[in-house]
Amino acid sequence: MAGDPGEAESYSLVRRQRELASLYATAKSLTALGTLDEVLQSIVHHAHDLIGTDFTYLSLVGADGRLSARASEGTISASFLAAAIPPDVGLGGKVLAARSPYWVRDYAACTLIDHDPDFDRLGAAEGLVALLGVPLVIRGEAVGALFAADRSERSFQADEIALLTAFADHAAVALDNARLYEASRTALRELQIAYRKIEKHMGVMERAQAIHEALTGVVLGGGSPGEVAELLADQLGGSVTLLERTGAAVVRRDSASSPRRTAPETDLADAMGNARRTGRCTTSVDTTGVALSVASIQAGDTYLGALAWSREPVADHGAPDDMDLRTLERATHIMGLLILKERAVAEASERLSGELLTELMVGSPGISAAQRARARARNLDPDRLDLVLVADSLVLSPTELSRHLHDIARDCSGLAGEHLGRATLIQHSVDDDQTVEQVHRRLSRTVGGPVVVVGERAVNHDWARAFSLASRCGAVMRAIGHDDLGATTGRYALYAMVFDTERVHELGRFISDSIGALLDHDRRRGTDLVGTLSAYYVHHTNVAATARALHVHVNTLLKRLDRAGDVLGPDWRHQNDLELRLGLQLHHLSAAAMVGPPPLSSTSL
Repeated sequence: MAGDPGEAESYSLVRRQRELASLYATAKSLTALGTLDEVLQSIVHHAHDLIGTDFTYLSLVGADGRLSARASEGTISASFLAAAIPPDVGLGGKVLAARSPYWVRDYAACTLIDHDPDFDRLGAAEGLVALLGVPLVIRGEAVGALFAADRSERSFQADEIALLTAFADHAAVALDNARLYEASRTALRELQIAYRKIEKHMGVMERAQAIHEALTGVVLGGGSPGEVAELLADQLGGSVTLLERTGAAVVRRDSASSPRRTAPETDLADAMGNARRTGRCTTSVDTTGVALSVASIQAGDTYLGALAWSREPVADHGAPDDMDLRTLERATHIMGLLILKERAVAEASERLSGELLTELMVGSPGISAAQRARARARNLDPDRLDLVLVADSLVLSPTELSRHLHDIARDCSGLAGEHLGRATLIQHSVDDDQTVEQVHRRLSRTVGGPVVVVGERAVNHDWARAFSLASRCGAVMRAIGHDDLGATTGRYALYAMVFDTERVHELGRFISDSIGALLDHDRRRGTDLVGTLSAYYVHHTNVAATARALHVHVNTLLKRLDRAGDVLGPDWRHQNDLELRLGLQLHHLSAAAMVGPPPLSSTSL
């Protein structure tokens, strides 16, 4: 693998710290209630730090419908802020129309967009070449766009686009909050007669600010989604539940002062569906007087789940406080960031684990100094990784099954990944049989279906040989009808001649002595006498059942059996045919042991 892993991890850490600092700054903009211009400048400043392009700028849709630049960072000419284009031209027009990111390698040369001459002139003066734009969406309406630009031709990677999109979602909330704050200040100046009402409103906003500051502290402190739910429950009252995208409750937290029961699953499912369709927080009150509000957790176009808040309805005809609902909506952004962070950390860990597992497999027997250092950097002792387990399932792909093995690997200081199309785990074991059975039980509970787990001890760091034996033994197990079991290869020592590649000559000699004449006849004549006899013995020498299984007439089957008699001798059905049966079965199992992933179904002999 190219590059120094330590340097890459250090760079990744620095990048994550920079991203977290920028997201924190945006959260502070959300709670600081600054002026609109201050918030806009703060957004482009932190976006510039986060993405690292030559310059960034932000444009808003004005009352005239034109998209006008309002703030920039890293630009050369002050006149660039005079840029204003119709909403249906340029890259900004595409971003607003689709409400999704759009980018070009070379803006001036791009023919897929309608160019605005005035903007092209300003862009040329600024040296604009590569351009990425993401929408700023507030309550389903695209109110502007955030742009990142470079003065040289380049492509924007998926992670850059996703990061700027997530940042824009957070920035849109800050922008919306700034607009509301300015509107409140204007109303305060113009409506002195409503001072008491505005004072109360400001008190609610201060309460929301305190909640958001507390939420920001949870995020910066490395808190979990459960801590966010607990903080919301304590601040808002009632009960707060985090729901995954399937509707299952992941975390539930009750207020210490005023806990409330959660809504029935059917009500939650309906509320989740409404919130997802509308993109807004939805509220309903049941017949017992318990109010339920649900807000979707989104990251761009990705649906991550929902936050549900149940409590006693407030006065004013049971209508909930708008600011509390907005707090719940804003909390979904923070919850989404935490979920994405947890996913990113888990995926990075799984990727590194899988890469190291593959290196050990490919490089074995033996281990290099670099591999040993990489293992120790992950707090693993390679000398203790002495058991290789291979798992497969009829209901999950190897990739999906590997994700479950990663959870087990983290608990047992092992390595997991997908190797040669097989879900694989390497770990330390004292009692191999017990370890394999424990992994099988855990996988069975998680998968909810049959799973085969085979273990083989690795001697002298020869993980590759152990993997080969375990995977081939697993294929043999399925071929003989065992599709839900955890066992070591030693339990199937009777079939070792099939799955042990070092005994391939013994296997070949036995098959040649027992059914070699049949195999030779099939090769020369293009027949399948071996398959016919295999089916004949599977159905316990019942001619009628065998004919049905082979989809042939009974007379056709009898002719094939007579032809087999010509090859084997006329008394083949009357003599001791144990060697013939074993030869047919070993031939079938050896073919099964050579395949990669397990078949969808198998027939045992």
